[in-house]
Amino acid sequence: MDSREQNQAGVRQTVIRTLAVLVGMFAFAFALVPLYDVFCQITGINGKVDATAQSIVHEEVDESRYINVQFITRGSPGLPWQMSVEMHQMSVHPGQTAEVDFTFTNNSQNESWGQAVPSVSPSNATRHLRKVSCFCFEEQQLQGNERLTIPLVFQLARDLPADINTITLVYTLYPIERAIQTVSLNNMINHGVKNDPKNEAKNNNAAGEAI
Repeated sequence: MDSREQNQAGVRQTVIRTLAVLVGMFAFAFALVPLYDVFCQITGINGKVDATAQSIVHEEVDESRYINVQFITRGSPGLPWQMSVEMHQMSVHPGQTAEVDFTFTNNSQNESWGQAVPSVSPSNATRHLRKVSCFCFEEQQLQGNERLTIPLVFQLARDLPADINTITLVYTLYPIERAIQTVSLNNMINHGVKNDPKNEAKNNNAAGEAI
């Protein structure tokens, strides 16, 4: 094998190794988000919470401790909604079930969809906060100028670490692009109807009658 063939073989090996590294990096990046979400759900790091309802645990209320629970709401530039809470903070005993109302107001004339995404601080309190009923579990739909009040029902576990005296729940609103999905679906349906000769004939007859 002369030097030219050796150089070509070396280039091929370099290209193959580079492609293998790129494929591995892409696969790792693709899997990183779901792996991180699972890790956060298990450990409670980063304040991520479960998106499913939890059951009330019937345990003795620890009346020797008061936990200050704070509520913060944040809007989104892409959603013309206002989110408010009945009270910005409340005192709760570990083991006690509490309820607080949140109100969503659509300040536009048009129907829109949105969802409130929660986070908890400190993050290690996440595993000790049971959300029995929460608007954050699903998307919300509001008509133009509609106002909707939904309760948050939660319970603090008795095994809440002793060094936690304050828990902050932050709810941030995000828009859901349902309108785009609906338009795309309608376009597909209309396109299918247009290409159907029978439906096209019916539409022509109907148009003739209307004229």
